[in-house]
Amino acid sequence: MTVRNNLNERFDQLSRHVSEWLGSPVAFVGAIVLVAIWAALGPYFDWSDTHQLAINSGTTILTFWMVFLLQSSQNRDTKAIHAKLDELIRVTDARNEIMLAEDISPAELNRLKEQLQREVE
Repeated sequence: MTVRNNLNERFDQLSRHVSEWLGSPVAFVGAIVLVAIWAALGPYFDWSDTHQLAINSGTTILTFWMVFLLQSSQNRDTKAIHAKLDELIRVTDARNEIMLAEDISPAELNRLKEQLQREVE
C-alpha cells in the first residue's frame, strides 16, 4: 500500500508542477516559438508528409499526456473546494444535508436542487 501511496503522491506533485508551469506565459511563448520554428522549417523540408507528421505526432502525444495531468490537478482542486464548502456549511446555520452533495446520485441532486429553488421562490 505504501508503494501505491508513494506513486499517487509523486503523480500528484508532478501534475501540480506541470499544470502550474504550462499555465505560465513562458510556456505559452515556448509553444509559439516551437510552432514558428516548425513553420520556418517547412520550406526546407518542402512541406513533406514527414514534416507534417512531426508536428501532428508531437501535439497528439502531448495532448494525451496533458489530459491525465490536468485532470489530476482539477480533481485535487475540486476536492479542496468541496472540503472548504463543507466546513463552511458545518459551522454556519446552513442545512447539513447539503454537505457532501457531490456524493449523492444525480436524481437525488436534482431533487435537492428543485427543493432549494422552491425555497428561494
